[in-house]
Amino acid sequence: MNASRYTRTAVVLHWAIAILIVVNVGLAWSAESLPDEWVRPVIDTHKSTGITVLGLVLLRILWRAVHPPPPMPANYARWERRFAHAAHGVLYALMLLLPLSGWLHDSAWKDASSHPMSLYGLVPWPRIGFIESIEPVAKESLHTLFGVFHTGFGYALYALLFLHIAGALKHQLVDRDPELQRMSL
Repeated sequence: MNASRYTRTAVVLHWAIAILIVVNVGLAWSAESLPDEWVRPVIDTHKSTGITVLGLVLLRILWRAVHPPPPMPANYARWERRFAHAAHGVLYALMLLLPLSGWLHDSAWKDASSHPMSLYGLVPWPRIGFIESIEPVAKESLHTLFGVFHTGFGYALYALLFLHIAGALKHQLVDRDPELQRMSL
């Protein structure tokens, strides 16, 4: 493999996570405009996709720990390298915090016990037990709080993804660096 490119596994994980995040944003944003009978299946698919993203991000982090990414091109300015490293760190944190806060939010849902959660309707998935067992008034407050965190992490992720994409396109189209080729199969 070319030392300036990511490994095939890293590329597959990157694009799978990216696609699932876009799908999940679409699911979340569409839920309020759908007929009532579609809302629960769409939200359940959103939850399943979020858990899938969480698993893939954990795999990506483990892969990256054993297979360091290729070095950034030498012509990148020092501030660009620092910003890119910081942005990637925050992206990873948000890709973990967003599904975790959603899982906490769902676990604190007042109707959680009467609506079992499963991955894509196939595999039973547990709620976070110590959250689910809290007394109802406190649980409702936590549900609201975790919902605020989940929404906030979502908007932060959107902003950072925009900067990530803009930076990649700037390097590819303006600077004429082979940036997109580093993350292609």
